Amino acid sequence: MKKWMHTFKIFMLGMVMLGLTGCAAMHTSIAKKDLDVQTKLSTSIFVDPVPKEKRKIYLEVRSAVMEFDRNAFRTALHNQIGQSGNGYTFTEDPEEAQYTMSVFVRQLEKASPSAAENALRSGYEGVAVGAAASYATGGSYRGAAAAGLVGGLVSTAANAFVKDVTYLLVADIQIQERAKKGVIVRKDSKVNAKISDDGATTTTYSEASNLKEYRTRVVTTANKANLELAEAQPMMFDKTAYAMASFF
Repeated sequence: MKKWMHTFKIFMLGMVMLGLTGCAAMHTSIAKKDLDVQTKLSTSIFVDPVPKEKRKIYLEVRSAVMEFDRNAFRTALHNQIGQSGNGYTFTEDPEEAQYTMSVFVRQLEKASPSAAENALRSGYEGVAVGAAASYATGGSYRGAAAAGLVGGLVSTAANAFVKDVTYLLVADIQIQERAKKGVIVRKDSKVNAKISDDGATTTTYSEASNLKEYRTRVVTTANKANLELAEAQPMMFDKTAYAMASFF
């Protein structure tokens, strides 16, 4: 009879742990059920206004990320700039373009949730569950261990089904704009190159051209429970392209 009651207590405790450990997974699935996409710029860009016939852009899109869909991104950028209402269009001829916009996508990958936040939450729950286990099993270490094993298995299963996923897109943008006639643009540059652990070289040069240059970085994040890249990518591309369209 005592053995049966002991087993029953462990079973009931396992059910309690199911509720406790499932709370975090349920909270994530409810709070993160909708896709949340946010975009930020490192700095704003303001190009000079030009007549309508000169509002032409030559676009270059490059990436070091294999998963990045260049064609889909180009399409998103064409749509956003075309719908801006400012009359800018794209051209395939760099010689007739007033602006050259170069895009280099550095990252498009899954980002880890906050480790500190997760550690704090799981640590607090761990203390509460351990105390409950000791009380329900009459202070038996063996019973608490058995209940803890059940809780651990339940927690692992719950976390396997519900994950808080964030994707990160980082793009560096460079825009070159043709200056007005009679304007000469001077560019002073310094390039540092590391040769080895023992030393490095620095190259400084100046040049004159008719191109003004602007640079910025666009960072876009997408967050949702159990998010996959195929679902995140279209909205990430649209929001990134919308931010870039604001330059013109």
